[in-house]
Amino acid sequence: MKRKVLRPFSGKPSLLLALFIAALAAAAAQSPSTVRERYTKYEYQIPVRDGARIFTEVYVPKDTSQSYPFLLTRTPYSVAPYGADSYRTSLGPSEQFEKEGFIFVYQDARGRYLSAGEFLQVRPYQPNKREPKDVDESSDTYDTIDWLLKNIPNNNGRAGMIGISQPGFHVAASIIDSHPALKCASPQAPTADYYMGDDVYHNGAFMLAANFSFYSSFRPRSGGPDKPRPQLQFDPGTPDGYDFFLKLPPLAEVNRRLFGGQAGYWQEIVDHPNYDEFWKGRSLWKFMNNVRCAVLNVGGWFDAEDPMGPFHIYRSVERNNPGTVNMLVMGPWSHGGWSRGDGDKLGNINFGVKTAAFFRDQIQFPFFMQYLKDKPAGLPKAYMFLTGINEWRRQTEWPPQKAKEMTLFLDAGGSLKTAAPAGTGANSFDEYVSDPNRPVPYLGYIVSGMTSDYLTEDQRFAAQRTDVLAYQTEPLTEDLTIAGPIQAKLNVSTSGTDSDFVVKLIDVYPSDYPTPPLPEGQRPAPNAVRMGGYQQLVRGEPFRAKFRNGFEKPEPMASGQPTAISYTLPDAYHTFRRGHRIMIQVQSSWFPLVDRNPQKFVEIPRARLEDYQKATQRVYHSHELSSSVTFLIEGATPGILLLR
Repeated sequence: MKRKVLRPFSGKPSLLLALFIAALAAAAAQSPSTVRERYTKYEYQIPVRDGARIFTEVYVPKDTSQSYPFLLTRTPYSVAPYGADSYRTSLGPSEQFEKEGFIFVYQDARGRYLSAGEFLQVRPYQPNKREPKDVDESSDTYDTIDWLLKNIPNNNGRAGMIGISQPGFHVAASIIDSHPALKCASPQAPTADYYMGDDVYHNGAFMLAANFSFYSSFRPRSGGPDKPRPQLQFDPGTPDGYDFFLKLPPLAEVNRRLFGGQAGYWQEIVDHPNYDEFWKGRSLWKFMNNVRCAVLNVGGWFDAEDPMGPFHIYRSVERNNPGTVNMLVMGPWSHGGWSRGDGDKLGNINFGVKTAAFFRDQIQFPFFMQYLKDKPAGLPKAYMFLTGINEWRRQTEWPPQKAKEMTLFLDAGGSLKTAAPAGTGANSFDEYVSDPNRPVPYLGYIVSGMTSDYLTEDQRFAAQRTDVLAYQTEPLTEDLTIAGPIQAKLNVSTSGTDSDFVVKLIDVYPSDYPTPPLPEGQRPAPNAVRMGGYQQLVRGEPFRAKFRNGFEKPEPMASGQPTAISYTLPDAYHTFRRGHRIMIQVQSSWFPLVDRNPQKFVEIPRARLEDYQKATQRVYHSHELSSSVTFLIEGATPGILLLR
């Protein structure tokens, strides 16, 4: 099958690259006069301990009547525009910062664009730094702050850091063994563990669509330091991502056959499908020691790229650094959604609250003002947005200490109950045939890749498929709020030797739930979404069954033999309102969000067409072989709220 590798891009880039492209376009279209009026820009090559020089832009307030703290962002995505006379159109994470006055510092990460050295994806932390050559992001940041303090006049001796996604990783990596002048930092949607639940692998399953889009553009540079150059992007030649990804060559051959061998970072991730030393060194959250600054961890409940990063960093800092100020904020956002717009809507869901604006004004800005300018903010330990009810809640800890467990059991007839099943043995089960050549789509309509809002999407299309099992409660008699991580425990079997099992938690709206009215005079489109009976995805996670006994060493499944699988879905804070139902869906593909499992025990990135085979999957629901989902319930006695 022939495909043109490089053409003008018509598909959808990753969200972060799209934001970067939009920022460059905005910079070209707008005048940076307001920044130029109040700030002077300088460019430096800052030397670090191994002799490398890291390119850095510094914007210094023209008003010298007071001293200012540094606000540092380190990024692999370019600090453009380059040139001492080329100014950004805005400074800081929101307009309040630019007006207030900080010394804004933007730095190309080591090995990216105008910075010297070699770039490594989520560079491993070096715990034992014996020689100058032993460097990591923590040491580069330490040396940068040290240089800034000594060389940039009129600073107040304090520094803060902020960044989203990979720049968020750079923040999280920098708070380890942090410089004494680093007083506060906000890692936002940080890539804390590429393998364990963030961008690349979820429970051993490869997040195909997002990574294909990202790594088709995010590539190693050729040669030495250089400014960004225009590049032709990969064009799939069709808006139908489902069809395109079905026809992909083996993942291990994609770089050579589609990317011209230039996508080295893609090759790295598909060459390491197991949790080996490559990934263990990049599990940043395991090294959160000597964190001396206040930390504001930020994430989105509907982040399709880094859902686990904020929780990994928050919990690790909390565990390893007693006494360190460590806060958590979670809102109803997609990846980076808190940094722009109002945040009152996502996909088909209207929250009725300007959540992003509230975060920027009432949480983020006060946090930095407290620790960089001594203006008390009065922020709680955890500021959590409760979806379903759609309001902010202040928590003294996360998960709430008083939350109690409630387990819902999958049972016969598609029911979901608080009582354990009455059936016995291996004869009580539901089954379906999973065909990897006709996988379950993750959306009910055509898109080119991964959408940023799929975690709020309607699941009615999936419930109608014969290869998806659906279990639901009766309508709830009272509101029920879940708060914290979700535990899935399945007893399953397959006629193959490997399989994926996807568990989705869904809020089923009543049939009379109102659809928001259209503007006067506008008629609804025939395919417009009706909210009555809407099946809102609340949480969903895949699990690759060959990793059920550990991610380091995969093991085949015994064909037809019941097997226990247990795993954790990311935290949620959601109220299922009275009259709604709770639904659990179980399926064995989620395409092309997740790569296809051939359902044969093979190294999947090298699987051939003939390896992909149908398999009969069984989900057991007997007393001895039960399948269930366990939640933490806030503010109610578990088990009394469901009609049986």
